[in-house]
Amino acid sequence: MIPASVPRRLRIATRESALALWQAEHIRARLVAQYPGMTVDLLGMTTQGDRILDQPLSSIGGKGLFIKELEVAMDDGRADMAVHSLKDVPMEMPSGFSLACITAREDPRDAFVSNEYANLAELPKGAVVGTSSLRREAQLRERYPHLDIQPLRGNVNTRLRKLDEGQYAAIILAAAGLKRLGFGTRIASLLEPEESLPAPGQGALGLECRSDRANVLAALAPMADLGTTLATTAERAFSRALGGSCHTPLAAYAEWEEGTLWLRGLLAGRDGLDIMRGEIEADVADSEAAALLGQELADDFLARGASRFIVA
Repeated sequence: MIPASVPRRLRIATRESALALWQAEHIRARLVAQYPGMTVDLLGMTTQGDRILDQPLSSIGGKGLFIKELEVAMDDGRADMAVHSLKDVPMEMPSGFSLACITAREDPRDAFVSNEYANLAELPKGAVVGTSSLRREAQLRERYPHLDIQPLRGNVNTRLRKLDEGQYAAIILAAAGLKRLGFGTRIASLLEPEESLPAPGQGALGLECRSDRANVLAALAPMADLGTTLATTAERAFSRALGGSCHTPLAAYAEWEEGTLWLRGLLAGRDGLDIMRGEIEADVADSEAAALLGQELADDFLARGASRFIVA
């Protein structure tokens, strides 16, 4: 039975990459299970971020390029909602749009993928490692200055193909995406947060809709996971307060357990020679307190000179 407060039909705007389609299908299945009889359709789209593959994201406008066209589709009524990898969602939501909910997190860690080597420590001097992330690049350069870190663009399948063609000795990807697409066996080793602190929101899905769509907001509310919501709210507040963008190597990862939220943050120069770390812990019960915790850690960073890392 579909409650009168939610729509009988929903249309999900999604990128057409394999991972984006998996995510949209996953949420469609959850919605249909939650509301038997609801019709949920997918609207596949190619975004500017998908079209421009020969330049680093940081030089063409950042990860927001992956969601702008989806928001246009929601604005003009072709779609009711969109499903995003939360780490791709800008810290400031555009006017008129809301993150309706954040679902339970998959593995938030980075994954080391190689056909020849078991882990980063095995890579010889000059080995080429591919990554699309300045955050990963800075942390790699700090710990392994002898490696050759090179840009890596494309969807998950494209990145794995480039590795298999021998363009890289190893690549670093989000574990969540690999596991969701059935590529978990390609992971040679996982990087713990102490080795490679994740991006804000990594591993979580964010469901977006227009702020004035009360019926869509009501339909999506049961999808929310409290622990993931509190953790990622703190991470995103930390990033927002520091002006986090694709130009700034920034990491943030929080864990919520038994009412206590532990947040770790990192800012760095791209060369990995200058890195600032910090952490904070407090009892947190709601999103407002989680956001305040992220702000508090950001204030600590700023007091210690974090402005030197921030690139507009």
